[in-house]
Amino acid sequence: MQPQLQNIANVWPSISNILSVPHTDNDYENLVSLLDGLIHEVGENESHPLSSLMESIGNLIETYENNNISSNLGTPTESLRYLMKEHGLKQSDLPEIGSQGVVSEIMKGKRSLNIRQIKELSMKFGISPLVFIQDN
Repeated sequence: MQPQLQNIANVWPSISNILSVPHTDNDYENLVSLLDGLIHEVGENESHPLSSLMESIGNLIETYENNNISSNLGTPTESLRYLMKEHGLKQSDLPEIGSQGVVSEIMKGKRSLNIRQIKELSMKFGISPLVFIQDN
């Protein structure tokens, strides 16, 4: 076996649950929790040693959501409502959108999410921005 593959084989049992596509809701929730911690730690620092791990985990979560969640969420507001419930968030927990009043207007359909808000929410939840874009 190549030395690089041998090194991976030695480490894989301890990290496979982190770097594998989630197949159950529990696997998914564990990865989302890990991603939340990475986002808090790494932020937007692309030179942080864990930034590529954050991107990889985001991609694994996106794969799961594309296969199990995204297609069933409906409108951007319904998607946001679902994600807030899944993550135990209140309107005041979404500074990415703006003030609680702005979030309230979006939730009531009086306002639409703008590009900046969509990008921020996509990063926060580790999902595709398409979830928050209305398909007319």
